[in-house]
Amino acid sequence: MTALTGKVLVLTGGSRGLGPVIGEAVAKRGATVILVARDEGRLREVAAHLEELGARTLVVPVDLTQAPERERLVATVVGELGHIDILVNNAGLETEGAYVELPWESVRENIEVNLVAPMALTYLVLPEMLRRRAGHIVNMASVAAKSGAPYASVYSATKAGLAEWTRALRLELADTGVRFSTIFPCYVREVGMFARFGVEAPPMVGSCSPQRVAEAVADAIEKDRPETIVNDHPVRFAFVLNELSPALGDWLMRFSDTVGFQRRKLERGPVKPPR
Repeated sequence: MTALTGKVLVLTGGSRGLGPVIGEAVAKRGATVILVARDEGRLREVAAHLEELGARTLVVPVDLTQAPERERLVATVVGELGHIDILVNNAGLETEGAYVELPWESVRENIEVNLVAPMALTYLVLPEMLRRRAGHIVNMASVAAKSGAPYASVYSATKAGLAEWTRALRLELADTGVRFSTIFPCYVREVGMFARFGVEAPPMVGSCSPQRVAEAVADAIEKDRPETIVNDHPVRFAFVLNELSPALGDWLMRFSDTVGFQRRKLERGPVKPPR
């Protein structure tokens, strides 16, 4: 078991959605939290809240789609704090819609943020972790990585790629002291991509609170859990069925109303937050 106390933790996507909630969970367990996103103003608001909880923070505004920015992030943290103990790749985009109707630039940006950026940041921090024989990479995937979500095909693809890349590295570097965890949230209520639509998930599919996801991240680090599915009720059996019989898995996606729900959610569109 590895305590988070005193650990230097880099959290991407730290300005909104799940980011601030994860930041609070790891800050309460004693981590030094480096908050990363493009919105510096929002990052500083999150940092101020974490500092009220007694946490040490560092704000690094970065555009993760740009390679020089990713390099600057790692150099800044190492320059300020000496090393990076934990990298939480939480930043993510979701462009929903019929695949052939999506602007290609949106497809490319999704791949860059959701998959390329985590791979690139890990590539930058791994050498030092391997030298110290200590470190932890946590990657935020989705249950869409286990069973692709219609009208979110690009998102599903990036999360599936992220999950299997993480598994491969976990096996490749099993004896190095560097650990890897993947978090698979279902529909997350209250904050983030799903919450902006203001709808409830199908009863057979379920959902989860942002606090449960945040605690799953902290527990994965402290208890070295390789994978955690976060949902209000068990769904692993559905993924097992999907692997045993893709045709049965497709039927289950329709029967559970996941396909229809994804279509209706898209037709409804995001709900504008109150002013």
